[in-house]
Amino acid sequence: MSLSLYSLVRPILFSLQPETAHELVMSLASVGRCGPLRALIEASYQLEDPRLQVNLFGLKFPGPVGLAAGIDKNIRAVELLSAFGPASIEVGVVSAKPQPGNQGVRIWRFPEQRALVNFMGNPNIGADAARLNLQRLRSSGLRLPPIGLNIGKTTATPLSEAVADCAYTLSTLAELVDYFIINVSCPNVAEYSKLQERERLLELLSGLQAANKFRKPLVVKLSADLSETQIDEALDCCLQSGVAGIIASNTTTARDGLPSHAPTKGGMSGVPLYPRALKAVRYCASRLQGKLPIIGVGGISSCNDVVEMLRAGATMVEVYTALVYQGPGLLKQLKLELLAYLERQGLTHVSQLVGRP
Repeated sequence: MSLSLYSLVRPILFSLQPETAHELVMSLASVGRCGPLRALIEASYQLEDPRLQVNLFGLKFPGPVGLAAGIDKNIRAVELLSAFGPASIEVGVVSAKPQPGNQGVRIWRFPEQRALVNFMGNPNIGADAARLNLQRLRSSGLRLPPIGLNIGKTTATPLSEAVADCAYTLSTLAELVDYFIINVSCPNVAEYSKLQERERLLELLSGLQAANKFRKPLVVKLSADLSETQIDEALDCCLQSGVAGIIASNTTTARDGLPSHAPTKGGMSGVPLYPRALKAVRYCASRLQGKLPIIGVGGISSCNDVVEMLRAGATMVEVYTALVYQGPGLLKQLKLELLAYLERQGLTHVSQLVGRP
């Protein structure tokens, strides 16, 4: 939907509970498998330009703006999502075993702040069922952007068994995705953040590299709530383990900018997260000095946000919450505005923005 068309649809979706609205959209995603409808969406929304192409992890991305994890947890909607022209699609979180996630209300909207709080707890169908959906997707023959799969530990699995748990998911799905995101930073699962502690993170990443028989790029997603010392330790682990890159950052337990009635549980995403995410990207870039690429995530909703993230040191960015408020037409709008920005700056490629003051 264009931004103007989505403004007509959004009141209907926003009249529903957030999770109900999301499930409704997912239930309609099969239109992405219908040739004529998909062609119509592509003609309206896709925009490709060599000035926006990004080479990362040995993969070619058609642009610098991809979709973050959480939109399509169970690989049901990639055909539709890809028709809107994202540079990448991050699916999941997928765990080794299926799990329902947390109980009760799990998503809260804050339209005035253009923010969400989610307490989903990584509900998903598990690695074996995810494999079937990925096999169906790959057999479709559709032209797709790079597909990244976000791996999370099964909640019921103790931390002492996290390596085997995550390695099962990686081994089961490796031949069907282009890269993996190792999620060690979900704020919605008890003890999950402990996977970012030095010894546990080294053990996890070493175990996953050993299980990575197809040598798919592994990218580590860090919390927005780490101190600089904790970031330093996590980055050292990533460098030692030979991962392909960093995502900064996940949702936050902070409630900056939200009203006092906002729930205390769960992770916040959206516009109020952006300053924290930008700071994390800038800090990671200053510490890494080009040794690992960074994908910037968190509250990005405008071309200016994308440009700031790239200038701070991100090679690519991902969006999610902005789509809830602005619709899928945002992806094309960002690309058009980025191209106009490059022309105004006298630049010939988006990569010239990366790390540029």
